[in-house]
Amino acid sequence: MRTQTQVRKPFLQYKNGFLFISFLIVVGSFLCTRDMLTWFLEIFPIIIGAPLLYVTYEKFRFSSIVYFFVLIHFVILAVGSIYTYAEVPLGFWMQDWFGFERNNYDKIGHFAQGFVPALIARELLLRTSTLTRGKWLNFIVPSICLAISAVYELIEWWVAILQGASSEAFLGTQGYEWDTQSDMFFALIGAVLAIVLFRHVQDKQIERM
Repeated sequence: MRTQTQVRKPFLQYKNGFLFISFLIVVGSFLCTRDMLTWFLEIFPIIIGAPLLYVTYEKFRFSSIVYFFVLIHFVILAVGSIYTYAEVPLGFWMQDWFGFERNNYDKIGHFAQGFVPALIARELLLRTSTLTRGKWLNFIVPSICLAISAVYELIEWWVAILQGASSEAFLGTQGYEWDTQSDMFFALIGAVLAIVLFRHVQDKQIERM
């Protein structure tokens, strides 16, 4: 018969592993960043999100797929914080490969901004509300993700007002007049694809928990 310590050991390793990887991502981006203020603005979701997921782990442990994609999102944010989104090399490579007129790395970030919150919101609703799997859940989750994306765009607007001309590195609009709308559209695409591609995997993991 396993003791309580033996039962909790894998749990502690998993939780601490998540925090340790998050810490490495933040530190690595800090050491490589070119603009400290932009780094802080871009990395701020990790500084808030990682400790929050850590301290709530015992009371509400998400499925493994959520933590996996959260870490992927952290990496996307960290890379953007190092170069600023408009200067990420991958964006320039995509510009050459696909003939884009601008560095579109920020669209990867906004795609993740819809994709990851969709999995989080879906699991929270399934496990803490009366909503069940079906059309209403599939409608409400992308709506929540669009709301999150809209709030983030408002934050960008407020930062731009406070910083003035120096906000361009954070905004990364690159002169594109429909940048805000396209950011929200990519978040919507991410949210829908998260539900379509991974809802069954998430459901199975929830059932096993």
